[in-house]
Amino acid sequence: QVTCIEVVEAYVERIKEVNPLINAMVKDRFEEALQEARQVDKLLSEGPGDDCLEEKFPLLGVPITVKEAFSLYGMPNTSGLVNRRNVIATSDATVVSRLKQAGAIPLGVTNCSELCMWYESSNKVYGRTNNPYDLQRIVGGSSGGEGSVLAAACSVIGVGSDIGGSIRMPAFFNGVFGHKPTTGVVPNDGQFPNAHGVRTSYLCTGPMCRYAEDLEPVLRVMAGPGVSKLKLNEKVSLEKIKFHCMDHDGGSIFVSPVDKEILQAQKKVVEHLESDLGVRVQRVAIHKMKYSFQIWSAMMSSKDSEGQEAQRFTDLLGDHGKPVWPLWELMKWLVGMSSHTLPAIALGLTEKLVNLNLSGKAKLVSMGKSLQEEMEALLGPDGVLLYPSHPTIAPKHHSPICMPFNFAYTAIFNVLGLPVTQCPLGLGSEGLPLGIQLVAAAYNDHLTLAVAQYLEKAFGGWVLPGKV
Repeated sequence: QVTCIEVVEAYVERIKEVNPLINAMVKDRFEEALQEARQVDKLLSEGPGDDCLEEKFPLLGVPITVKEAFSLYGMPNTSGLVNRRNVIATSDATVVSRLKQAGAIPLGVTNCSELCMWYESSNKVYGRTNNPYDLQRIVGGSSGGEGSVLAAACSVIGVGSDIGGSIRMPAFFNGVFGHKPTTGVVPNDGQFPNAHGVRTSYLCTGPMCRYAEDLEPVLRVMAGPGVSKLKLNEKVSLEKIKFHCMDHDGGSIFVSPVDKEILQAQKKVVEHLESDLGVRVQRVAIHKMKYSFQIWSAMMSSKDSEGQEAQRFTDLLGDHGKPVWPLWELMKWLVGMSSHTLPAIALGLTEKLVNLNLSGKAKLVSMGKSLQEEMEALLGPDGVLLYPSHPTIAPKHHSPICMPFNFAYTAIFNVLGLPVTQCPLGLGSEGLPLGIQLVAAAYNDHLTLAVAQYLEKAFGGWVLPGKV
């Protein structure tokens, strides 16, 4: 009904209209995108039958955005690090290349936190990204620019990555869908920083979308030949899923209590599942979840099976230059002289503390392995767990530094290797998005994606910001 050039022009105009407020897109490629849209229209006007094109280019002419941490040819690839300010990508990351080959048209790259290791997307290269529902609120991190740009209706599909909730937190705070696939299926190549050692088992690349039905076709393209492991062709009977529900982590001293509105939204989901599908949602209390932050932290800094140490964050901050001394950077930060953000400096300081208690760390790693077995046994081939995406709704700017470990609600599933879909559940009393995580056993991504589509119909999914 419309031409590709009309679609791309509409998105370009929308970005020009709202990006000055949200600062989500940090570098555009509008000219190239419009040129690619013209080529799509030319192909459609002279090409073969629709079926043939649809098979070859499943995302033909669809506008997408890409987290700046991924290589997108000709675009910056700094990950918010000042000493990478002049780095321009000379190739495409594997997932970006696959999306382009499927016909998608990248509009540009979006903001992230410094080195992708914090849950507010702000850095000294591009500044701070704002939440479209309330500009005084955070967008989450590290794929925060993607969450914001999608929520503001500036893009159809986002490319995100997630090692502690970096897809799911921004998706939650911005009221969109985000999927962290089962570990090891979608390639992580071509992003900076990439995972090394044991962290290669925890980092996941995945799709972020406004509409639940878009997650699966995008995931198919991203996964490439590995897609067969994810059982996406299996038909899901929602009535046969064994649903489990956990309201909170059990009361960790490091993490905020879960907001009443988030608990209320989760309760409504349980009631709807039980009344509409006739299923019984089993309440569970998994004791080890109380230690989510400690388990994630210990497993992230452990050695891999070959005894290779995890890469130090302070080395990444130096990016092949001189190592960064966090204490010295803190002194410089206090007088406005550091080129790093406070969260990055704080992470560098805490990294040193984690390695002081080696026997405690070993116990936590062992607890993580046992929690993984417990989760797999609980979920089995047909189970889905409902769990909060975050203990609070989108906080105000800068406030995450007061509660730095709240990301534990998402991070625990990275070290457990499980697929998780963050699903929006409308807006709360302050007009800010609510949501829930849907968790399944490894390689059962099809279950969480099916439940997300079902809940979107029941709870309305993404809501346009500013729409009362």
